[in-house]
Amino acid sequence: MTSTTHRHTTGPGGPRAATLAFTTPSGRRRVAPVRLGRESRRDPLLPQLIRNGLLDDEGQQCVQVRLTTADASNPGARELLDTEAGTALSLYRALDGTEYAGLFPRIIGYDLDASEPFLLYAAPRGTAAARTHVMSATDQRGFTRDLLLALYVLERQGLVPCGVSPATVLWDGAAAQLWGLEGVARAGRPRRPWGRSPYCSPEQRRGEGLTDPRDAVWSAAQVLYQLVTGRPGHADRAPADLDEHRLLARTLRDAFAPRAADRPTPAELLDLLAPGAARRVALATPAAEPDTHQEDGFEQALRLKRRTPAAAPEAEPGAPAGGGDGGVLCPYCLETIRLDLTALYVTDSRMQYQPLDPAGIGNPLRRQDVMRGAVQKCAADPDFPEHFIPVPYLTYGRPLTVAMVGQSSTGKSHLLTQMIAAITDGGLEPFGLKWQSVNPEQHARFVRERVQPLRNGKVLDHTAGVGLDGFARFVESLLITDVHGRVRPVAFFDLGGEDLVRTDAALRFLLGIDALVFVVDPALALPLPHLDHARERLGVEVNRDGDLAFGTVLDRLPKSGPYLDVAAAMVLGKADLLRFQPPVDRWLDRPPATSLDTGLMREESRDVHRLLHRYAGPAWLRPFDAIRRCTLHVASATGGQEDHGRYPAGAGPRRVLEPLLSLFAMHGLIDVPGGAEAVALGETPAFEAVPVEDARGGERK
Repeated sequence: MTSTTHRHTTGPGGPRAATLAFTTPSGRRRVAPVRLGRESRRDPLLPQLIRNGLLDDEGQQCVQVRLTTADASNPGARELLDTEAGTALSLYRALDGTEYAGLFPRIIGYDLDASEPFLLYAAPRGTAAARTHVMSATDQRGFTRDLLLALYVLERQGLVPCGVSPATVLWDGAAAQLWGLEGVARAGRPRRPWGRSPYCSPEQRRGEGLTDPRDAVWSAAQVLYQLVTGRPGHADRAPADLDEHRLLARTLRDAFAPRAADRPTPAELLDLLAPGAARRVALATPAAEPDTHQEDGFEQALRLKRRTPAAAPEAEPGAPAGGGDGGVLCPYCLETIRLDLTALYVTDSRMQYQPLDPAGIGNPLRRQDVMRGAVQKCAADPDFPEHFIPVPYLTYGRPLTVAMVGQSSTGKSHLLTQMIAAITDGGLEPFGLKWQSVNPEQHARFVRERVQPLRNGKVLDHTAGVGLDGFARFVESLLITDVHGRVRPVAFFDLGGEDLVRTDAALRFLLGIDALVFVVDPALALPLPHLDHARERLGVEVNRDGDLAFGTVLDRLPKSGPYLDVAAAMVLGKADLLRFQPPVDRWLDRPPATSLDTGLMREESRDVHRLLHRYAGPAWLRPFDAIRRCTLHVASATGGQEDHGRYPAGAGPRRVLEPLLSLFAMHGLIDVPGGAEAVALGETPAFEAVPVEDARGGERK
């Protein structure tokens, strides 16, 4: 995708004509001629540039906030613009058509995936309060009311403005307007240092604790103190002369408390100043928090799944592979294979297999190292094409096989690559898991050919997971050690969608697969208007019949009851396309998990289920409906869209490890409260578990 701005200068310092293509808040694509004025930096410490403009097709005055190409290559700068856009769009959805819309800048459009990303706002109302030395007593009351209204409206959306200052609040003599939306944070998230003293609260300045709506109350109090007295207040406590200013002392005394817990909420202050105002806001605007207790198709499905007995448990991970009648299921030919020291090979400098005789290696440390890089030729099925298995895969008990499922262009390869990269970066350590490569040479090649290019911003080629002989191949395999010291090989497969549909041999390995990751492409699944531009660029259309690869896999898996008992995760991939769409926005900007909270996992599953059920239709939810243990997730492997085969700000993954963590927990590699079943199904509520005596004296469930 190329930049959509083409400009020429009419004269030195004069307006510049350009054509802008952007997405409107309703999701439609708009192309308009625009004349742009002189550019300046909105805040000397921030990268965004700002300039006035005129949309010539409607004669609408506007303001453009943008990043240069150089700044856009900085992920931090793009994150600021994303935060600003997400906040502006959230407020537009909540306030459009209400009397409170004017409290904030009104977004006209945006293009955040261009090489020079930008936002367009309607012209601001008023001038920054920083230009006012001392505000008149007449204006103080209206200014205070509007500022508190803005804080309460944001609080109802679960948002906290962390950058409130005289520079970000505008006043036109009758009403206030709050800007600085790049500094908005979600309530309950860890605080990060942001803003300027004394306007940022003491806890915010130090980055301590969790973001609280009362952080902004401190900021508002400090802004008002400056406008009343003409000087800044104290950075850590109430000003010494507070009692000399009646309005401040009567309304905002507790707002200067050093701790958020001791300050009033925006609603309490608002009602103190304008009784009943908070109730009117609540009646006119929606709250952001979803109703997690509402009964819906997701909860009904979980209830039915909990009532279905689980299949027989799998073999204990870490059990010896060669004892008794044991062995390992070959992931290719699905026959049992055992370690055979006479069938080992290593690769030479030309990457050709050469026989290995470990008995000829006297040094035990060297022999162990060589064996780790060796492979065994599988001869379990003489009619099957030649294939080799890494030796560590055969010596640590039953392997865990994970397959990525989805048609081509869904982003499976990028997602799997970023999952592996997150593991090698230590993403499993908070959960007590350690990793080691099964085959060092294979792992080094994977990092060299997949991880490093993607991290450097290169778009990866399409999956080549099926060879000329038509059967599935490893993409990568790791040894995972859990908190109990048990070691288990984990093998990853990634097949192109066409191969899943047309190649029967490629499907054979599914009969012995342990876990599946179904990757949903939002451009194919969701008929949302703001995805039309992505569909046009990718050359795809909405498919109401679901992903053909999903159905092919589900129909091939062995079934012994009403549900398939393989563990599964559905991933709404390329979620950066939906980063401003509720409820995806609520999850995508969460920091990486450091512990597994089964309650939060079910909330995310419920939100994704509701989104797919509402917009995509039942065909896209078939994996969840068919598989007993299935969680749903949002993830983005790249954090943005490509531009000429590259990601302008590099590939910034978001929430790529969570689906894999869910699968590991379902297979017992991660201990969670309630056990592995609780990960996908939740704990059985008391009203489901306790027998109830019916009118005839018998028991019913």
